[in-house]
Amino acid sequence: MADLISLIKELRERTGAGMMDCKKALVESELDIAKAQEWLKEKGVLKAAKKADRVAAEGLSLVFFKGDHGLILEVNCETDFVSRGDAFRALVTQTADVVFAQKPASLEALVNLTASLYTDATIKIGEKITIRRFELMTKKAGELFGHYIHMNGVVSALVKVNGNDQTFADQLAMHVTDRAPLYVSFDSIDKAQLDAERVIQVEAVKADEKLAGKPQAILEKIIEGKVNTTFKEKSLDLQPFMFSENEEPVKQYLAKHKTSVLQLVRFKVGEGIEKKEVDFAIEVMSQVKNTH
Repeated sequence: MADLISLIKELRERTGAGMMDCKKALVESELDIAKAQEWLKEKGVLKAAKKADRVAAEGLSLVFFKGDHGLILEVNCETDFVSRGDAFRALVTQTADVVFAQKPASLEALVNLTASLYTDATIKIGEKITIRRFELMTKKAGELFGHYIHMNGVVSALVKVNGNDQTFADQLAMHVTDRAPLYVSFDSIDKAQLDAERVIQVEAVKADEKLAGKPQAILEKIIEGKVNTTFKEKSLDLQPFMFSENEEPVKQYLAKHKTSVLQLVRFKVGEGIEKKEVDFAIEVMSQVKNTH
């Protein structure tokens, strides 16, 4: 086993291929590293590995259900052109099937489980394709999933609630998709996060010349006000409900429906990934060339 591990490490350094691909190549080649390198080349793995440093910021964010499980998943590719294709959508669905069947405990585990699938897809489609993130939820008796997918997979949300009103659960998910809360409630925010934001606001107040010379007690109230405002805007229960005519907060509607939100997740495709600018005409032509 020690020899195999060292050979995997060496083959990865030589080729840039993934760990699982290197292991398979070595096993198929009876631990002959030169033959393993040729095996990777023949299978197209090296071609896929060359795309590893490219930016994949397009893709799909979708929600799937199976039994008592709900899954929200984001898979990325390089271009919007590819993300709209049937082959890419089928790949996302296959990935969801793997999650439901294997229930991986981490993103790394899921990537390892689907290594061959994604290598083949990268070769076939001609772009870097990666699983970015996923969340698998499980509901119990008396709980519901609500979900919403915006713009055919650009943004999606999955919520788990206590209650029996499916329409309201789906409305909550639509609200989450639109208003992007980060927390179920203000009370659920971790103290460390509040303290970190407080440090930021303290520095901001110090740098504000208009507040120079103000009594410390007033400055502290200003700081706490800024901290509270920052987090209240990101707390679902305190946001004005998008279906309310009078901008009543979500928590009032939760009380009316005798419902509580147990968990929420929102994925926006490519969020936080620096995208490269691509001319659309060139993008289309490159895809046409890849099909011939």
